[in-house]
Amino acid sequence: MDNRYISLEWRPELARPVLIAAFTGWNDAAEAASVALATLRESWAAQRFGFFDAEEFFDYQANRPQIKLVEGVTRTIEWPENHLLATATSLDAAGGRGAVLLSGPEPSFRWRSFSEAVIELARELAVELVVTMGALLADVPHSRPVSVAANSQDPALVENLGLSASRYEGPTGITGVLHRACAEGGLPSVSFWAPVPHYLPAVPSAPAALALLESLSRLLGMNVDTSSLELGAASYQEQVSAAVSQDSDLASYVRMLEDRVDAQADQGPRDLPSGEDLARELESFLRDQRREEE
Repeated sequence: MDNRYISLEWRPELARPVLIAAFTGWNDAAEAASVALATLRESWAAQRFGFFDAEEFFDYQANRPQIKLVEGVTRTIEWPENHLLATATSLDAAGGRGAVLLSGPEPSFRWRSFSEAVIELARELAVELVVTMGALLADVPHSRPVSVAANSQDPALVENLGLSASRYEGPTGITGVLHRACAEGGLPSVSFWAPVPHYLPAVPSAPAALALLESLSRLLGMNVDTSSLELGAASYQEQVSAAVSQDSDLASYVRMLEDRVDAQADQGPRDLPSGEDLARELESFLRDQRREEE
């Protein structure tokens, strides 16, 4: 593979792979997306196979290298880096398909070059679909289920899978640029976003990470071990509720948010396809895409 921005330590051979990305920083409120990707890595025993050239993409004053001690004596430097990991080809947990995981901080520079390098890698590995996970601060209560938004810039995916065409206008992160590059390159892509309470920006949100993985699993028909996240989500709810109850102003505000969410829920749920139907529709869509390319 001749990609000036990516170094491969070995080349994975994957069956019908999907590329799943999450970046720390602006796109990762309450660390929900990065926690979700770390859970995938652990659940699927994904192994690192490559990395991006950090010198091309990072401002080291914004993402500082870390000094580490090795065996309490030797000092080494760990540089910020975007890692590439891959599952085993025959991973049943991924619905019979392979997966490439892209993780690390949001790049500081050259977003278009970074996105083009991702697209080039995806084509080299015959990736069928790109999925990103992100999280944003929103006026939602911690005490209600996390409602994940799924959208795409691919009109065919929007129509076939019943997703939303994003109507957002405003500042964007690397995920927005990457999805635009996918659309321009004819590579199907889906973006998942989980809202987290804006009054808890520094508290890692296990509930939001769990919701992202549940949405991903429904779309791809994949199995993920989320047992540790489920325990973490229960602990999160218990500890946050206890802390909120100690602040009367915050408790009143949370009750207002709960009333708003409950009123919207009373209007009735949307008629959404089941997880099996969604996975089946995606398989049909990707199969049609392969036929068009042949």
